Amino acid sequence: MHDEWGITLGGLWLADTNLVAAGGAQPGGWTNNSALLIGLGIDAEKLVDWRGASFGFQFLQFNGANTNGEAGSIAGYNGIVALQPHQRTELFEAWYAQEMIKDVLKVRIGRSAPTLDFNNVLRPITFADSNQNIPAVSGLLYSTIFVNGSLLGVLPGYYNPGNGVTVNFTPTKSFYLNLGVYDGNLARGVQTGVSPPEFNGYYLNIGEVGTNWVIGDGNHPGQFGIGLWRQTGVLTAAGISQDGTGGVYLFASQRIAHGVNERVPSSAITTFYQFGVNDSQTLPINQYYGAGMTAFGLIGDRERDSMGIGAGLSRLNPHLFARPSELMFQAYYQAHLFATTFLQPTVSYIPTPGASPTLPGALTTTLRLTVLF
Repeated sequence: MHDEWGITLGGLWLADTNLVAAGGAQPGGWTNNSALLIGLGIDAEKLVDWRGASFGFQFLQFNGANTNGEAGSIAGYNGIVALQPHQRTELFEAWYAQEMIKDVLKVRIGRSAPTLDFNNVLRPITFADSNQNIPAVSGLLYSTIFVNGSLLGVLPGYYNPGNGVTVNFTPTKSFYLNLGVYDGNLARGVQTGVSPPEFNGYYLNIGEVGTNWVIGDGNHPGQFGIGLWRQTGVLTAAGISQDGTGGVYLFASQRIAHGVNERVPSSAITTFYQFGVNDSQTLPINQYYGAGMTAFGLIGDRERDSMGIGAGLSRLNPHLFARPSELMFQAYYQAHLFATTFLQPTVSYIPTPGASPTLPGALTTTLRLTVLF
């Protein structure tokens, strides 16, 4: 909308229905979730000739239920829903970004989603030849594909944004360095999405370096990132106190095949891997291992369809949970219906739900509708 003026208006609507088909904490349980995001972007250079400046605003309306709790999942098989309240209206983003050196150095100040800059294994890879692009590494729905399990409860993102400063440094097209400092009250249980910013000694400091490449005769793109983080402030849980915590994480993705369907030139198969560890005594997950595979455009001439599988192993905090780990498997097919509308049936199996050592394995199904506008 009015992009020639530097003003864009758009959004995303996610809606899903979930069933605990067997096992878990509530066998047969049904839940429905809806998340509506509406965003306004302003390119101030186009609009008023303010060189390198831009602004972003995003509104979130979420109406959901205790989807993951019914399955007994700590890591979360459905990333659309997290902690309560499950009914929330938020100013999700409100930031000002300034490009200091064109295409090299940018600073963003305000309320944003740091999960786009840090630990983003889903980050698209783009090239001049659009047939080489990886639009998104996966369409998996579980929470730890969006936030490494070792960072759950500490890294701001959906639906608890971060208030602070982000620095993006990209001296070449194949290397980047991101740094960030944010209000860290999420780590002590404050729902930052529905609470005003607090700068009271609780801060999340995070840095990440990454690179991308192409390998082989098929020029298969890949990427790798590694990050360090430190959370300040006294954190408490289950009668335990800890003065600050920190950790390290890494992720990688690699396309391993291209043009596998002769009817879709951009058809491809990609893989990804995640790892994270922390020294926290109060966060739910101390170590996380994740991996998966995604195929794009493999069936007929349906170039915008994708399918994938993924698995995540979460080593749970022994101070909080009696079960030592939670294992999760998920498979999906995302079908392009029309325009920018997609329908995605997903099946998840959690052999060891982390909420209790007595819970049987949970088999769940999700039907997700995605509409971009």
